[in-house]
Amino acid sequence: MATLSSFLLATSLVLAGCAGGGGGNASGTAGGGGTAGKPHVLKVANYFATDHPQNVALREKFKPMVEEKSGGSLQVQIYDNSKLGAEKEFYDGVRNGTIEMGIPGLIMQADVPKMAVGEWPFLFKDFAHAKKVLEGPIGKEMTDEMESKHGVHALAWSANGFRMFSSNRPIASVNDFQGMRIRMPNIPNYIKLGQLLGANITPMPISEVFTALEQKVVDGQDNPIATLKASGWYEVQTDVLESKHMFSPNLYIINGKLWSQLTPEQQRILEEAAKAAADYEWELLEKSYEDDKKFLQEKGIRFTTPDESFRQAMETAAGPLYDEIYQTYPWAKEMVEKIKAEAK
Repeated sequence: MATLSSFLLATSLVLAGCAGGGGGNASGTAGGGGTAGKPHVLKVANYFATDHPQNVALREKFKPMVEEKSGGSLQVQIYDNSKLGAEKEFYDGVRNGTIEMGIPGLIMQADVPKMAVGEWPFLFKDFAHAKKVLEGPIGKEMTDEMESKHGVHALAWSANGFRMFSSNRPIASVNDFQGMRIRMPNIPNYIKLGQLLGANITPMPISEVFTALEQKVVDGQDNPIATLKASGWYEVQTDVLESKHMFSPNLYIINGKLWSQLTPEQQRILEEAAKAAADYEWELLEKSYEDDKKFLQEKGIRFTTPDESFRQAMETAAGPLYDEIYQTYPWAKEMVEKIKAEAK
C-alpha cells in the first residue's frame, strides 16, 4: 500500500507539472506576445479595375505582408472592381462592419468636411507635394474625426492621381466645356467645379461610366488616366485634356469596432502593411503616367496640354467655389495656405 501510494503521488505530480507546462505554452502561443490573437478574414473592397496600381499593391504588398507577419491569424480577401458595391455601398459596409476594410475616395466628406480638402481644385503642385501634405500633420487633421463620426479607422493614404477630362471631342479652351455632358462623382465640390467650367454634370457610380460613354449618355468624364486605361474607357473616348484640375487621394480604412478587437501586434502589422502597400501604390501610379499616356496614344487617344492662359482661365473659373468654401468653413483658408506653403 505504501508503495502504491508513493507511485500515485508521483504520477499526480508529473501530470500536474505537464498540465501546467502545457497551459503555459498554449498561453504563450495564443498570446505570442500579442502576435496571434483571434483569427479574422479581412475583406478589402475597392472600385478599381483588377490591374490598377491600387490592386497591384494590395496583391503584391498588403496581402502577403499581413498574412505572413500575422502567422495566418489575419487572412486578406481582395474584392476589386466594385464587386462588393459602388463606393458608397462598400464604404457603408465598412462603417457597419459587414465589410472589414476598404479603399474609398473621399466620399465621407459630407459628414467629415475636412476630408474634402484633398480634392479642392488646383491645390496640389505634384505627387510629392500631395504625398507630403497627406502623410503629415494636415493629413492627420483631415482624418481625426472619421472614427468618432463614422466608426472607421484610417490606416494610410494612397493615391488615385491627378484628375483629367476625357471626352469624345477636343477641349482646347474653357469655352469648349460649354454644354458638354460630363460624368463626375456625386460630390458637391466636383459638381460645382464642373458647372463653373460650363459643363452639364451627370453624377453616377464609376461602374456605370463605360456604358454611359458608349451610349453617349455623357460626352466625357474626369479621372486620372490610370483609371481611363484600366477601365477600358479609351475604347469609347477620343481625347484627354491634361487639366490636372484636382488631385484625388484614397484611404485605407478598417471598421473601428473590429480595429479595437485586434491585438496590438495585429494592429501594428496592419498599419505597417497598409503603409508599405500605399507607398508602393504611390510609386507605381506616378511612374506609370508616361507609360499609360503612351498606351492611350497608341489606342488613338489625343492629348491636349493646356497652356498657362488656359490653365489660369480654369483656376479663375473655380474661384467662386473657394469663396463658398471659405464662407462655410472658418478653418478652410488657413488650411489652404498651409498646404500651398508645403509646396515651397
